[in-house]
Amino acid sequence: MKNRTLAELSLLCALAMILSYLESLVPIPIPVPGIKLGLANLAVVFAVYRLGIRQAAAVSLVRVVTIALLFGSVLSLAYSLSGAALSLLSMALLKAAKRFSPWAVSVAGGVAHNIGQLLAAAVLLETRLFLYYLPVLMLSGVVCGAAIGILAAVLIRRVRRPE
Repeated sequence: MKNRTLAELSLLCALAMILSYLESLVPIPIPVPGIKLGLANLAVVFAVYRLGIRQAAAVSLVRVVTIALLFGSVLSLAYSLSGAALSLLSMALLKAAKRFSPWAVSVAGGVAHNIGQLLAAAVLLETRLFLYYLPVLMLSGVVCGAAIGILAAVLIRRVRRPE
């Protein structure tokens, strides 16, 4: 791996961790648990387009593990890993199709993340009651994913590659 790629990957990991932490400080006044803005996904979507899927997976994994170790629990790690894995898979598939914009890729990632977390909750807690949250979480995934996707598209266009 080139030094510049490693440096960019490191910066994106740090940015994802910072955005994730900042997001935890901002309460969202919605009575449905699990709704978040997905700010850290900005770094992941950017990495998908700038560095590739493998590197984006590394950014996502580093963020999920470090945030869970610093501020979460084993349960939050399981939820985050399942959401991040399904999110990354959906983004990889849409990006590989070469028919979707960063906006659409981000929306798919946001929705898939919420689905992954709900599935993890259903399995770990041995109940399907959480699936009632699915419509609201899908809507939030679309709205938040669209906002993050718009920001990512702007960054992808405007941030120049190092020479």
